[in-house]
Amino acid sequence: MSNVNVEPYIPDEDYDNPAMVTDFYEFTMANSLFLHGYKDTIMVFDMFFRENPDKQGYSISCGQKKLMKFLLDYHFTDRDIVWLRTKGMSEEFCEYLRTYKWKGDVYMLKEGTVAYPQVPMVRIECDMVGAILIETYLLQTMNFHSLIATKATRITGLSTHQKRNVMEFGTRRAQGESAGNDGAYAAILGGCIGTANCLAEMKFGPEVKAVGTIAHSFIEFFPTEFDAFKAYATTYPDNVSLLLDTYSTFESGLPNLIKLDDWLIEKYPDDPGKRVKSARIDSGDLARGYKKLRKALDKAGKPYVKLVASNSLDEKKMANMEMYEDAHFDSYGVGEKLITSASSPVFGGVYKLVAVKEADGSYTPKMKCSDSASKAIIPGKLMAWRAYDEEDKAQCDIISCDDEVIEAGKPIKIYNLDPDAFDHMKTITPVRVEKILIPHIVDGKQVIDTPTISESRDYIKDQLENHTWESELRPEVPHQHYVDLTPKVYEMRAKLYEQLHGGRL
Repeated sequence: MSNVNVEPYIPDEDYDNPAMVTDFYEFTMANSLFLHGYKDTIMVFDMFFRENPDKQGYSISCGQKKLMKFLLDYHFTDRDIVWLRTKGMSEEFCEYLRTYKWKGDVYMLKEGTVAYPQVPMVRIECDMVGAILIETYLLQTMNFHSLIATKATRITGLSTHQKRNVMEFGTRRAQGESAGNDGAYAAILGGCIGTANCLAEMKFGPEVKAVGTIAHSFIEFFPTEFDAFKAYATTYPDNVSLLLDTYSTFESGLPNLIKLDDWLIEKYPDDPGKRVKSARIDSGDLARGYKKLRKALDKAGKPYVKLVASNSLDEKKMANMEMYEDAHFDSYGVGEKLITSASSPVFGGVYKLVAVKEADGSYTPKMKCSDSASKAIIPGKLMAWRAYDEEDKAQCDIISCDDEVIEAGKPIKIYNLDPDAFDHMKTITPVRVEKILIPHIVDGKQVIDTPTISESRDYIKDQLENHTWESELRPEVPHQHYVDLTPKVYEMRAKLYEQLHGGRL
């Protein structure tokens, strides 16, 4: 290791290079392995998760598009190199990073794929430096996108086949700017029809539609509530949407809505498009408010006015209003409970070394054993398959070695990964089989066409409606999807655990 001439580093609050979104221990490890001659060693890492959010029966894999963009533009700048030198990284390592380009392979679930615990969501095969240094960004991206997309499918009713019109209103409650933008994107994939976030539409296009009307402050500014309503209607006569609960929903908001709509009818008698389109309530007993408003508006001859609800809503509150009180709002605005996935705010994806490629092209499996058998990972270069039954529902996921082939119509022996399973080993004959871990980047080059937002959203919807057992979708005590191992993977895992830990799994 040569001496490093350290140039002072001057912090810059505006500096941003995603490659430096890295836990420092990744640099210390990579530098050490580099100095020990492992620069060109090929490593295989799997990203997977151990438990579905909220203990539900499924998750949605999301974030692939952003991860690919990151890897395809992966680089270090002179500023990065200067800082790394101040942190004790070797001169040789720093110079290597100066011209480093990411040239590995990425196999992933297609964005929007229904995903289950223990099944690889991402498989990285890359030189040592590229495999180690991307861990933090990969996990941050896949974990957050998957968390919000999963939550959105439950809030929008996709998981219960009772679709709701939900607008994502959480930007102001998000954990920072990037969470607001990425969360809006993921929420749209999960079934939301719009977002309050303007930058999200500017970044991702009109499929991530920015929506919104007025706040309480607009109404408070005017001498009277009716003056505020009239000012807004004069500005936007084709899109009149009112907020009713600034002062009193029924003593003020409702009468002024009716008065304004009558004014619009008088002003535009031949244009039915210039009417009050909707009204939102943001406080009080929402279910009771809905029923009173709907009855009053219908009685006033205004059944065309749609009703919108907001105020700390989540899937349970909305389901309770709909099921127990027959309060079915036309649409909902959902903020912090969605953008933070408040009921289960962490998607516990992990990134583990599973194999090292040898000089002869073979792969040596690697395994974290732990003192808890449930934390023992599945080693080896793996492939993930989805087997379907006669109703074309996903029967189980099967984890095989990468060189194994599973075919439809042919019996296959599998081992249930669940240690509590009654039938630990069985033979199945899948009607249809799909290889779900597919190449996205090979040798540093993109090899897949990225789907549009609409395509990914429709893909999620189709899986939940047509290819997932309904028992996995129920919100209470859902069936846990079967995840199985081929005999080859099962024996490799058991033998390696015995070798490293001194006992069989």
